[in-house]
Amino acid sequence: MVRVDDRRQDAVVDLPEQVKNELANLLGAVLSAEGIGDEAEAGLVLMDTAEMAELNQEHMGQSGPTDVLSFPIDGVGGGADWIVGDVVLCPERAEQQGGDHAGTLDAELRLLVVHGALHLCGWDHADTDQRRRMWARERELMDQFSVLPPLDPWSGG
Repeated sequence: MVRVDDRRQDAVVDLPEQVKNELANLLGAVLSAEGIGDEAEAGLVLMDTAEMAELNQEHMGQSGPTDVLSFPIDGVGGGADWIVGDVVLCPERAEQQGGDHAGTLDAELRLLVVHGALHLCGWDHADTDQRRRMWARERELMDQFSVLPPLDPWSGG
């Protein structure tokens, strides 16, 4: 089960409930494809740029807002009251980069959800080999769920 928590105080980018639900469903589908059962819980949290900048500084040591952060809680382990973790998105950052990266805001948001979900499942891109494998898995999942972006966001590395 995926819950959506829109914490944005200043929602510059309007995301209709239908879009939020589609993103939550995509997050659940990726987790399922990675072997995580329906009994697990995950969160999709939407934050504005100021809050995202604070999280980015606190957890990644980077200044400014980022597009997506993942916070594994129980991870892929399982068990009673299993909470995989949260994927935190900044729709405003997604809008700023989406046109040049994935092609549209919707495509960028879907890419970020898939990317964040894979991080919850233990995927990483700390080195070239990991990045190549993770990006291949992102592409595979987005193709499987018929949400491939109009531009190729994986060509940059």
